[in-house]
Amino acid sequence: MTALLGPSVVQPRLPGGGPPFALPVHPGPHLVIGLSAAALIAGAAGLGLALLASGRGFTVRPRTLLIGGIVATAALALVPPFGSADHLNYAAYGRMLVLGHNPYTTGAINLPGDPIADTVEAPWREEVSVYGPLASLEQAFASWIGGDSVRLTIFVLAVLNAAAFILAGWLLYRYARDPAGRLRAVLLWTANPLLLYHLVAGLHVDTLGIALCVAALVALRRVAAARPRSGLAPGVLLGLAVAVKATVGLALAGLVWVWRGRRRVVAWIGGGFVVTAGVAYAAGGPHVLDQTRSAARMVSLAVPWHLVAPHLDGALGHALSRQIISVATIVLTLALAVLLLRALPYVPDDLDGSGTAFRISAALNIAWLFGSSYVLPWYDGVAWALLAPLPRSRLDGVLLARTLVVSLAYLPARVVPLPADLNWLLTVGRAQIAPWLMLAILLALVIVARRGKAPAALPSA
Repeated sequence: MTALLGPSVVQPRLPGGGPPFALPVHPGPHLVIGLSAAALIAGAAGLGLALLASGRGFTVRPRTLLIGGIVATAALALVPPFGSADHLNYAAYGRMLVLGHNPYTTGAINLPGDPIADTVEAPWREEVSVYGPLASLEQAFASWIGGDSVRLTIFVLAVLNAAAFILAGWLLYRYARDPAGRLRAVLLWTANPLLLYHLVAGLHVDTLGIALCVAALVALRRVAAARPRSGLAPGVLLGLAVAVKATVGLALAGLVWVWRGRRRVVAWIGGGFVVTAGVAYAAGGPHVLDQTRSAARMVSLAVPWHLVAPHLDGALGHALSRQIISVATIVLTLALAVLLLRALPYVPDDLDGSGTAFRISAALNIAWLFGSSYVLPWYDGVAWALLAPLPRSRLDGVLLARTLVVSLAYLPARVVPLPADLNWLLTVGRAQIAPWLMLAILLALVIVARRGKAPAALPSA
């Protein structure tokens, strides 16, 4: 509904006609923010109740729910993206590549008068790309098709994004061995209202990286000790995932751990990963990671680190303060990873070890999400994907609470003027209430993880 109403504080205007389609209603900020908040709360409540009911034996046909999620995904690809303005940046970076510019050294402000670059909103007009080389290639492909039309460029990106979301859902569905597992996979991914809101309606490039990461872990099922070269496919797929977003590379630990006793298999997995990711980033040029390194020292508003960052900045100076926070995030992430490796349940009958790889990858990525100083709502997508093959646990509820809180905190996820009576969403909701709620959820994660039963041993292939 929000997308169909047309441009608003949650949806940037797309000039021109044709797909994606919307009505020229131009709704007010109170209405669209209210509708978005209601959708997020209702979606989270529905997902929570569905997970609770499925845990008590209630079931529906997983295939029916899968088809429903696919239809919803396709429908959302036909309406303009909303929930952020990142897709305008994607279109501009793709345009730069097509025109012969380097998106890792060029900002939209450097292309004055360009019909695509001029749509990029402040304060991102001077920012260079933070996305991986494969993401830039996808954006360039969309720009090549879209030409001077930002609307068509965005539509191509939306179709590609929806295809990646559906592919990830299909892989997770087929990976599950029984109806209960398939129902869980659909609930946590394809029919997850929070992911449909952020990854599909929001058109975030994270979707492609997650899909490739899931493909790499699923491909582990085809790896055999007698054929060491079979380890090449998972390594290459994960290398491609890292070429979209670097943080999904944490899944490499899961791939390698499962085959740690088979050096030749590990060599093929690691070689495929290193060569693929290395070639991609080498093609991106020497500045491909500049913005990523800068982002690593940032502190977003809706995280617990925001409660201490201003005080450390004032006492120690911004540079030293952020160095301390960067080290502290690593320490916290490692500590959380140890707890989660003890608490996350195993996949039953994990004969090929792929379930263990999902489990280790989930532990590391969830630990990073909770420990990082800079996160946005759509970053949670990777955690939902990696939890989908695992049996249900109390960590499901913790992640659900986290995603809902950070989603509400970033309404609207654009830097746009708001009416005076809505400014509290940023100054109070995002900057004050959300960090404390996220701290409470972090403590809940620690409590739940500590109460988890430590497994006797890790199975291996």
